[in-house]
Amino acid sequence: MSESEEMSEFGYIMELLAKGKVTIKNIEKELICPACKELFTHPLILPCQHSVCHKCVKELLLSLDDSFNDVASDSSNQSSPRLRLTSPSMDKIDKINRPGWKRNSLTPRPTTFPCPGCEHDVDLGERGVSGLFRNFTLETIVERYRQAARAATAIMCDLCKPPPQESTKSCMDCSASYCNECFKIYHPWGTVKAQHEYVGPTTNFRPKVLMCPEHETERINMYCELCRRPVCHLCKLGGNHSNHRVTTMSSAYKTLKEKLSKDIDFLIGKESQVKSQISELNLLMKETECNGERAKEEALVHFEKLFEILEDRKSSVLKAIDASKKLRLDKFHTQMEEYQGLLENNGLVGYAQEVLKETDQSCFVQTAKQLHLRIQKATESLKSFRPAAQASFEDYVVNISKQTEVLGELSFFSSGIDIPEINEEQSKVYNNALIDWHHPEKDKADSYVLEYRKINRDEEMISWNEIEVHGTSKVVSNLESNSPYAFRVRAYRGSICSPCSRELILHTPPAPVFSFLFDEKCGYNTEHLLLNLKRDRVESRAGFNVLLAAERIQVGHYTSLDYIIGDVGVTKGKHFWACRVEPYSYLVKVGVASSDKLQEWLRSPRDAASPRYEQDSGHDSGSEDACFDSSQPFTLVTIGMKKFFIPKSPTSSNEPENRVLPMPTSIGIFLDCDKGKVSFYDMDHMKCLYERQVDCSHTMYPAFALMGSGGIQLEEAITAKYLEYEEDV
Repeated sequence: MSESEEMSEFGYIMELLAKGKVTIKNIEKELICPACKELFTHPLILPCQHSVCHKCVKELLLSLDDSFNDVASDSSNQSSPRLRLTSPSMDKIDKINRPGWKRNSLTPRPTTFPCPGCEHDVDLGERGVSGLFRNFTLETIVERYRQAARAATAIMCDLCKPPPQESTKSCMDCSASYCNECFKIYHPWGTVKAQHEYVGPTTNFRPKVLMCPEHETERINMYCELCRRPVCHLCKLGGNHSNHRVTTMSSAYKTLKEKLSKDIDFLIGKESQVKSQISELNLLMKETECNGERAKEEALVHFEKLFEILEDRKSSVLKAIDASKKLRLDKFHTQMEEYQGLLENNGLVGYAQEVLKETDQSCFVQTAKQLHLRIQKATESLKSFRPAAQASFEDYVVNISKQTEVLGELSFFSSGIDIPEINEEQSKVYNNALIDWHHPEKDKADSYVLEYRKINRDEEMISWNEIEVHGTSKVVSNLESNSPYAFRVRAYRGSICSPCSRELILHTPPAPVFSFLFDEKCGYNTEHLLLNLKRDRVESRAGFNVLLAAERIQVGHYTSLDYIIGDVGVTKGKHFWACRVEPYSYLVKVGVASSDKLQEWLRSPRDAASPRYEQDSGHDSGSEDACFDSSQPFTLVTIGMKKFFIPKSPTSSNEPENRVLPMPTSIGIFLDCDKGKVSFYDMDHMKCLYERQVDCSHTMYPAFALMGSGGIQLEEAITAKYLEYEEDV
């Protein structure tokens, strides 16, 4: 688009502004960066076609880079060192912006971040910010909007001596503004500068020709229809767009301009229709406000009825308790008076003593017979004391369990929308929570609202957090560690919602999730172990080399364990990770080991790998009965044949039936370096199966070992991409 065409279009927009057909406020909304909420400054076009300020893109990458260097999240220990993850020696922003900057395979850093405009993940690739186009058209419109907003503010000459004069033109080749006198001085007739392109006063200078960010010396001359971005001929010949369909720039310009012009004309032509729809929306808003107030009043009436019923029941229950209390207290008072009468000079005893003073036998016998019966009765009561009533009111405890359940499900009429059901098998929690649900009337629901809240052990009511979801699964992040959370879902069709589903309780891991991959360079036995390309799964190929050498084997011997460790170690802080052991595995060990212990194992794998020499092997061997170290530089538990073996301990039962548990689907390991303790969890229920002290004075690594056929899969972090992958599967 030429400068004259842009000026005419801008004039057309300003004409619409003057007529009131387009408001400045509406235009301003289109010129504000979704990240910083300010007018665009050097906007860049992301792969999703949204524009973001240049500085905002760098800040987003920088924040992701910092969070990646952390162990797991903001709540984890930021001082925890990660081996082989060295800090950058140059300024991070410059590094991100540098062309050709690559992340090494051992320590991959994120190039993917959510677009602030559409919240979809965008990947900048290896070139990072340098691979993005600058949106010069948007930049020009922003600058003209700024000038229109501050029409009284003049652009001054850049070359005048103080005080500078108001500029009358700007040179696009020199990227400077001039007054008439300075322009004649610096652009004299008969020189090359006299041929420079000049426009009206502006502060927005852009290149005459767009150059390809991939091939910086090549001009943009084609348009890729698949990627929807301009490309050069080298991109088409041998670059990333070699197999894509492209068109000439002039053809793309003509097509897109025609479409945009038609859409604009259509919107302007529908002005009366839009106004009528706005009036209709205003009426609907007023109607909604009235109906909402009426619904609140009706709800208050229903709750008042419930309150009246509760007050009546409360009054009757309290009266019954008071009546029972009075009756019991009366009985206790009567019994107390009887016992007080037995005291000397008081009551019955005093009266009996007076009767004994009677000397007339006939009168004494007449009175003493009845008195003797009373004293005999009091004496018997002393021999077997029994309170006249019960002090406990256990029979008067109000049972509200059913009523509480019914009131908890109190909702609006269903209106024909079925209640969603949370899929407990597919829902899980790791670094984030993945909640999956099923709805019989999925096609009839417009959206869902996922509610979740932390369950407070102090029984303090915590409000529900709500997330609107246009699907049947959602990843929930920013959950606190070592905390139970309740989740529930309800379906929406228009303004009508279904009752909430049954609550699902999930317990988050006891510490932030620790990210690592299997190390293919330290102790990895390529003859026995098979590591996938992502380095998150390892399999043991059972003894093929032993079969080849079978003719040389004359005596039995232990088959050595094949060790493999994580590529990242830690020295402090709390860390949690999880893995799945394949059900067909014969013998697998998982746990932690210090750097010096790993060196010992990897130097003499056959001796150190024998189960007889491992205190925590989980096998019934002689060394385990003889020695229990309170703290050692490693701890491994044994898993195999669909069983989880708890190591022997001097403080608990060592009977085989008490030490063998069913193998969990996923096993979690919690390492607390500060307290020197390691724990093993059943991830399905977040239940601790075994824990013990471990010496963390050296760098600690996730450690694994396999014997015979077996497989270990590291638990994958739950992210938005994970959710997309699950849906594809």
